[in-house]
Amino acid sequence: MNGMPGMNGMHHLALRVADPELSARFYGELLGLPELARHHEDDGRVRAVWLKLGGSVLMLERKLLPAGAHEGSAHVLVLAADPDDGDALATWAQRLAAANVTVVERTGFTLYFHDPDGHRLGVSTFVFAGL
Repeated sequence: MNGMPGMNGMHHLALRVADPELSARFYGELLGLPELARHHEDDGRVRAVWLKLGGSVLMLERKLLPAGAHEGSAHVLVLAADPDDGDALATWAQRLAAANVTVVERTGFTLYFHDPDGHRLGVSTFVFAGL
């Protein structure tokens, strides 16, 4: 890498959402991500909710700064299930169904579904070699 230091992990992932409180309930209640902070507009509306995502932060933001395109984002968030649990995907499939969340695609390692804003998520048991 031509003498330059490499990346040391993900700092945060920011998703544009229509309703940060609704999205926070989805990620918090269904996926178990604990809330770290809430940020408000001058009028008191919730502007953003930040959740703990492993060693990073998932920022659910009403608007992203700097402003960008409102369409065409390719955000994919993969949340790892326990790869040693042979029933992990079946357990997650039941949990998602109980929450009325539709699994839109399935592979041998991953269940894919959408959050309330249409961001594609996956629960995966895939383990990257060398990590």
